[in-house]
Amino acid sequence: MGLFSNKIKREELKAGDHIYSWRNAYVYAHHGVYVGDGMVIHFTRGAGQEIGTGTVLDRIIFSSSPARPSDNPCPRCGDYWRDDGVILSCIDCFLYGGELYLFEYDVSPALFLAKPRGGTCTLAKSDPPEDVVHRANFLLQNGFGVYHVFNNNCEDFAIYCKTGLLVITSLSVGRSGQAASLLAAVSAVVSSPLRYLTTSCTGLAAVGYGMYCASGLVSDIGVRRDVAKVPVERLVAHPSLDDASLASDSNAKEG
Repeated sequence: MGLFSNKIKREELKAGDHIYSWRNAYVYAHHGVYVGDGMVIHFTRGAGQEIGTGTVLDRIIFSSSPARPSDNPCPRCGDYWRDDGVILSCIDCFLYGGELYLFEYDVSPALFLAKPRGGTCTLAKSDPPEDVVHRANFLLQNGFGVYHVFNNNCEDFAIYCKTGLLVITSLSVGRSGQAASLLAAVSAVVSSPLRYLTTSCTGLAAVGYGMYCASGLVSDIGVRRDVAKVPVERLVAHPSLDDASLASDSNAKEG
């Protein structure tokens, strides 16, 4: 792996790895947790379903779970493509012809800022692989709530499995670096008063990119203060936990 690519070979994968693959000509990436034996647990809306944001995104981003003909199911996955929510599929179906990438944890701020694309790394530290796989399998059986492209998406799922961290406020995006990057890019273009300090194209580009990087950094799950460590059993038992309840668990340890 390098600065501009987190590409990894299949034989290098380990159970508990957070992996992803780009979709629709690098418009967005689909994320999941590798659990061994060539299988991946991931979170999706289900084949052929729109993401339901009420925005233009509904026209360009569809389910990350590929639709297969009912008479030609995957020999390993069966009819998983009919499902939505947290699903188990083979790595071939997860990749859907795309390349395999490894999401990085515990990166330095310098490396995070140097990455040209959000949703590929975080400053947060990963928990041990056995904890990651336990969370993924538990959520496979019990679900991860309702899919939402900004607040509860496939990257949010994988990051929670890796860290146990949840955002405890309702006035922000979730843990997803992709969602944070999108909002950061929009903010850099339309919301910055600094754009009036320069009229050159180079200056505008520098200001915009600086804001994009800074916004991505402060939104990262590894530096945010509105997060709490929530045991997966408590998350599933109380899916409607309020901010106060989540905050009281910020120092809780998973059993």
